[in-house]
Amino acid sequence: MQQKHEFDVAPLPSHTTWWLWIPMLVAIGAAVAAISMDSHTPPPVAAWLVVPFVLLVGIVLTLALRRRQIALDNRTLRVRATFYSKTLPVEAIDVDKARVLSLEEHTDLAPMLKTNGFSLPGFKAGHFRLRNLGKAFCLVTDRTRVLTLPLRDGGMVLLSPARPADLLARLRELAASTPHR
Repeated sequence: MQQKHEFDVAPLPSHTTWWLWIPMLVAIGAAVAAISMDSHTPPPVAAWLVVPFVLLVGIVLTLALRRRQIALDNRTLRVRATFYSKTLPVEAIDVDKARVLSLEEHTDLAPMLKTNGFSLPGFKAGHFRLRNLGKAFCLVTDRTRVLTLPLRDGGMVLLSPARPADLLARLRELAASTPHR
């Protein structure tokens, strides 16, 4: 019986959270300035709800950024990335074509178009179209060391584990112990 084995995700770049909070703080400042302006009619009470609402959205998105996990559990790869998750059996991955690479050098595999995902500079999570127009599920926090996992159905999974070679080696072990159909 195999156990669940978690693989650390590469840390987020330090600037990623700023890309989330700077627009939030600007929105709060603009709302307060608009509400505080001299006017013949006072702002409605509901206008003051903008500030706690924007703060709540910022907190929820910050907590979502922390939801990142890569785990192997009984021959199943489980990826959690903010609001998104992907679960697939090891047999669905074409491990012979899997590799660790840099998206800076292999720009054709870089996530380009977000179809249903969460994206900030230095962070991609969810479903994307790649520059080569292929589909991919992504959890990318470090573009210089990305584990690319081609799927047998034609899709791809792009992951940023802290030690991508360890995850790839474990996937290859599991795939080697599976009889091919």
